[in-house]
Amino acid sequence: MDYTQIAFLGLLFVAVTAGAYYMLNLFTRSATARRLKALVDDRKTAATPAADAWIERTVKLTGPLAKLSAPKDSADTSSLRARFLHAGVRNPAAPLAFFGVKTALALGLPLLVYFAVLISKPELEFQGTLLVVLLAAAFGYYLPNLVLNRMIFVRQREIFETFPDALDLMTVCVEAGLGIEAALVRVADEMQHKSVALAEELHLVTLELRAGLERARALRNLAMRTGVEEVEGFVAMIIQAERFGTSIAASLRVHSDMLRTRRRQRAEEAAAKIALKLLFPLIFCIFPSLMLVLLGPAMIQIYRILLPTFSGTTGG
Repeated sequence: MDYTQIAFLGLLFVAVTAGAYYMLNLFTRSATARRLKALVDDRKTAATPAADAWIERTVKLTGPLAKLSAPKDSADTSSLRARFLHAGVRNPAAPLAFFGVKTALALGLPLLVYFAVLISKPELEFQGTLLVVLLAAAFGYYLPNLVLNRMIFVRQREIFETFPDALDLMTVCVEAGLGIEAALVRVADEMQHKSVALAEELHLVTLELRAGLERARALRNLAMRTGVEEVEGFVAMIIQAERFGTSIAASLRVHSDMLRTRRRQRAEEAAAKIALKLLFPLIFCIFPSLMLVLLGPAMIQIYRILLPTFSGTTGG
């Protein structure tokens, strides 16, 4: 064992010892201290959702590590905060928790992988171990990005698929004589059974309108929070209809028909891609097994009958 491996083992021992000591202090606090903290933060805890509580706990655990990877430029932080808004996370401490988790995974996962490699395959060379550790570090660093992108994709797809139905309901409400604010309240209440994300965003719009914010500004905030192109088009349509005095109900009906057509076109596009996506599994997975099943008995017969015949003819 060379000096590099000894250094790795020393670093692993220090990290495991520090983590065990920290977790021991975290989970062995007295019941009285936990009760006092719960009494002090009772109102805050009651008003904080589970996701926000998890984020705050993550910030407390990985706050010092977040400073190692957090960008100094405020523009990068604001863009990351906008991505969290698109994912439905509105806690202002979410970017700090994000970078803290990235740093913790980038440092902790390679140590765990190195420890597992030493236990399972101690005969592995140093170059192979270093490659595995570097791959684990890269995977741990980019894993939060993949999770965040997946959250954004799922939420935006849900909003896109349910937004035409919300526009239809809003059209009915406006044609029945309700104003935009009352229609938004009604749609937000009704859409809770189909899309919680869209209902929550519309409810935030109604809260901003009740707080005295301008309708155009509240709608622009809706487009900024969702990040969906169709919602941005809806906001622009509402603002232009109010500015030029056109019928909002007719504009909503045309826009909902357009969104429904676009949703159908996306479904048709996804269906048209199925053949191309099935091409590689068919070639590399299904066709080889099919050829083996079909040609296997024939090859066995050729090996048993024809080859001995050819060899006998050649020998004669």
